[in-house]
Order: sequence, then C-alpha cells, then structure tokens
Amino acid sequence: MHNSISDILNKLENADNKIKSILENELVQFGKNAVPELVKNLSVVSGSVRGVVAMTLIRIGEPSIEFLKKAAADNKDFKWIAQYLITEINLAA
Repeated sequence: MHNSISDILNKLENADNKIKSILENELVQFGKNAVPELVKNLSVVSGSVRGVVAMTLIRIGEPSIEFLKKAAADNKDFKWIAQYLITEINLAA
C-alpha cells in the first residue's frame, strides 16, 4: 500500500470501475485508522467517490459507528447518511 487516504480519494475521481475496486480495497486495508478521515470526507466528496467512501465505512464495520454518530451529532444534515450507514453496518455484522 503506497497511497495515503487523500491520494486514494483523489485517484477515485477519474478511476474506472476496476481501479475503483482496487482503491476501495486499499482504503479498507487502512482499517479503523481510516475511519475519521473517511467520515470527514463523506460530506465533501460526491458521486461515485462518495459511494466508495460509504462502502468502505460499511466494510470496515463496527469501528465506523462511533465516528458516524459523532458526525451526525455535529451536523444534523449528515444525520440521515450516518443512520443509513450504521444500519448497513449492523445488517452486515
């Protein structure tokens, strides 16, 4: 793994589906250490990049929940996204 989280997010902007899958796997490998930055970026990125970030948080699982709850408490517009992802994490567990 040679990329930082921000490098991966930048590369996702113009990546095809195959590359997106590879980059998502790289993000998942960061594990819980990636969660704070991913949650922070979830409200900034859009389109397919946002989808990859959301899926990564779901795949990382339980460690994502605490940060999603905090982000929802800090930003009421983010609440529905956080609730949706927490539900998906709990379903996947």
